[in-house]
Amino acid sequence: MPLYEHVFIARQDLSNAQAEGLVEHFGTVLADNGGKVVESEYWGVKTMAYKINKNRKGHYAFLKTDAPAPAVQEMERLMRLHDDVMRVLTIKVDEHAEGPSVQMQKRDERDGRRERR
Repeated sequence: MPLYEHVFIARQDLSNAQAEGLVEHFGTVLADNGGKVVESEYWGVKTMAYKINKNRKGHYAFLKTDAPAPAVQEMERLMRLHDDVMRVLTIKVDEHAEGPSVQMQKRDERDGRRERR
């Protein structure tokens, strides 16, 4: 099955438990349609570059999935209809990167960055 990575932003007035519940909810949508969530990360509340629906901040979540295209389309459709989800980004990848995403790594662990002056 194809591999996908999804990032979505939920409204800032949700609690952390509700935002993590959205990750579980969309994971079950994938499972019901023949896919599976390989890994999920909750990145927390982050400030956005510009306002979306009058919100300056949002709960960010990241999913690595292994699912057929119809399952991903159904999950995206439900995300776009959900009132708490503001933005969705889905990317098809050849393989998932090992370990945590760049957002979850400590600043010292990141490779390829130039030194601060």
